[in-house]
Amino acid sequence: MQNLEESRALRNYGFHIVLCVLLLWSSGCGGNSAPAAGSPPGSVGRYPLEVSSNGRYLVDQDNQPFLITGDSPQALIAQLSESEADFYFATRAAGGFNTVWINLLCKPETGGRPDGSTFDGIVPFNTPDNLATPNERYFLRADAMIRLAAKHGIVVLLNPIETLDWLPLLRSNGEAVARAYGRFVGSRYRSYDNIIWFHGNDFQDWEDRDDTALVQAVARGIQETDERHIQTVLLEFPTSGSLDDESWRPLIQLNSSYTYFPTYAQVLKDYNRPNFLPTFLAEASYEFEREGTSAHNLRKQEYWALLSGAAGQMYGNRFVWQFLDGWEDNLHTPGAEQVRHVKSLFSGRAWYNLIPDQDHVVVVSGLGTFSESGGITGNAYLTAAATPDGTLAIAYLPTRRTITVDMSRFSTVARARWYDPTAGRFQEISSALPNRGTLQLTPPAANEEGTDDWLLVIEAD
Repeated sequence: MQNLEESRALRNYGFHIVLCVLLLWSSGCGGNSAPAAGSPPGSVGRYPLEVSSNGRYLVDQDNQPFLITGDSPQALIAQLSESEADFYFATRAAGGFNTVWINLLCKPETGGRPDGSTFDGIVPFNTPDNLATPNERYFLRADAMIRLAAKHGIVVLLNPIETLDWLPLLRSNGEAVARAYGRFVGSRYRSYDNIIWFHGNDFQDWEDRDDTALVQAVARGIQETDERHIQTVLLEFPTSGSLDDESWRPLIQLNSSYTYFPTYAQVLKDYNRPNFLPTFLAEASYEFEREGTSAHNLRKQEYWALLSGAAGQMYGNRFVWQFLDGWEDNLHTPGAEQVRHVKSLFSGRAWYNLIPDQDHVVVVSGLGTFSESGGITGNAYLTAAATPDGTLAIAYLPTRRTITVDMSRFSTVARARWYDPTAGRFQEISSALPNRGTLQLTPPAANEEGTDDWLLVIEAD
């Protein structure tokens, strides 16, 4: 049973939200309200994240580039206790992850229950399906989860009301209530440094202007009460980018690339937009989720994206995103373990200065076939990127082949190595390659996994 103080708080809180709905424009209710109970004191330190000066990636509060390296535990608030969540965050942080996608509200399509309750029966709203009646006990649980992520230095892509399950509720509540709900969560989490607001999710109806208005009402409510945090939106599968819908442009500062096709195509589309935002691979195929999603295919997705201009990428695992039985035993799968090697290769170098080699002036032959659709398994397209100053180039070869590199693109004598993406180890080619002419290179026969994908890394002082 709730004590008297808790009951009063709940009644007062519900009244406050209803009043916001009625007086949204005339009173500005909640715009300067104090953080709700449970907000963390002080600052995480490096966060919140911001957009870099050139608009291509994110930086922390020390202006250090932030490579999004994410997992997708969407159902965490619904399915885990605080101790289980602490274990999960600690494990992922130790594995090199710095970002997670969590849904603030969960129903069955995203690993939750029909009433949106937590594993121990706490529902998000005191009146079912009424956004104006938030249950303080539920949101205190959510507060705790976000604080635990901050404890481990992890940024939360927080979806306030994802559209796969909750769009019907937004329709029944209407724009005014949706906007007030946005004001509520924006005010509540404004002081939590480790948040990026993440709207949508399989938002197949985004071209319906009425549905988009509802989702954007939540984003506008957040914008009114939380000027500290970046926002983004995930649109439709099988492939999309946030700016496919230009009406989101005033609301978002980060583009979400979403695709089940070869990831380079959608990421390059988003990278090449004239009104670009920093883009990241928000969702592609998850480990164990789709037929043929091997560790090799997951690597393709990741390296294709990062060498096509992405400022990071999200990984997903069927057992972990919805916390199925045995999820604890699936935290160290090949797909998750190789993310550490992705991060190690890029974060130790000037990845933020890499420009996709779209005109093939660095790697000039051995590219394979570019495809905007189709499966991942049979696609062997080579992606490459280089820094404008000629000091770094990286190329990902999904399969073994001989390639030709124009060495005149480098600023001085260069060092070339093969990087094994399954083991995180280098094999030397040469430490003194002249920066003139062309060079033909063929990777070793097999990597440690026994497959034949490699990365070529050329660095010049």
